[in-house]
Amino acid sequence: METKKKIAYWLDIAYYDLVSAKAMLDTKRFLYVGFLCHQTVEKCLKAYFWHTQKEEPLYTHNLLILSESSNFDKHASEKHFMLFNELMPLNIQARYPEDKKLLLKVLNEKKCKDILKRTKEFYAWIKKLLK
Repeated sequence: METKKKIAYWLDIAYYDLVSAKAMLDTKRFLYVGFLCHQTVEKCLKAYFWHTQKEEPLYTHNLLILSESSNFDKHASEKHFMLFNELMPLNIQARYPEDKKLLLKVLNEKKCKDILKRTKEFYAWIKKLLK
């Protein structure tokens, strides 16, 4: 697959996860809002990896590693890194919650709305960057 198609592929599935995160927020499935926002950002970074490296992205869920390996970290703002650092633990904790009640205290509706808003902004920003 050519590079443009790979970028489009990753952005398409990132958008699917973004829409799914909104559906989880609407149904108050807060644990999965954070997980799907992480997935959205991860897939956006994999699209960016294709943009800069012209090859398959690293097999990792670590947003900081993806950012660094694609040289995205040179373009990212502090708010991007703040989002990455906030989302990274949610990838594992949402899938393997040791203490669901404790996690749900952190991922309340207000927090999830904020995470989703910032993820939407990141998605729109990176999509524009990759056009």
